[in-house]
Amino acid sequence: MAEAQAKPRLMEQYDDALRAALIEQFELTNPMAAPKLDKIVINMGVGEGSKDSKKIASAVDELTAIAGQKPVITHAKKSIAAFKLREGMPLGCKVTLRGKRMYEFLDRLITIALPRVRDFRGVSPKSFDGRGNFALGIKEQIVFPEINYDQVDEIRGMDVIICTTAEDDEQARALLAGFQMPFRN
Repeated sequence: MAEAQAKPRLMEQYDDALRAALIEQFELTNPMAAPKLDKIVINMGVGEGSKDSKKIASAVDELTAIAGQKPVITHAKKSIAAFKLREGMPLGCKVTLRGKRMYEFLDRLITIALPRVRDFRGVSPKSFDGRGNFALGIKEQIVFPEINYDQVDEIRGMDVIICTTAEDDEQARALLAGFQMPFRN
């Protein structure tokens, strides 16, 4: 009989203490209305991918190592002559994380990757979209321990979008603060 996998640390933290604290803080009558993480989308744009398919392949490999899940290659929706871009050309890759992988990635992002960013003073508390979703950009993929610096052909940035079920930014900020997201003062 196979052993059941242990819950990720942040998932346990949410179930044990954070959900109850959020219900109390926002005076929610329905426990199911407590804000929670929905998904995390990681997007890596590769502008030169239209000219060189090896750059897309290396971006896919790096994003697979970071997320623990194979990303989808994104393609241009329409042609833009100024950028020498045709419809259908590969532009980058993205991956959507849910469940245990989402909590494990968020844990690594908060505890390992963000503190390794050069001159890091915290993430902007203004990066919410008004509907409880939070977006942040990372300039270098090498802040993640899964990436071997010697094998990186080019430094690429990525966008991390954290989608929550929160009604507004205040609830989402409280949820992420409960996970110890390092917000700037």
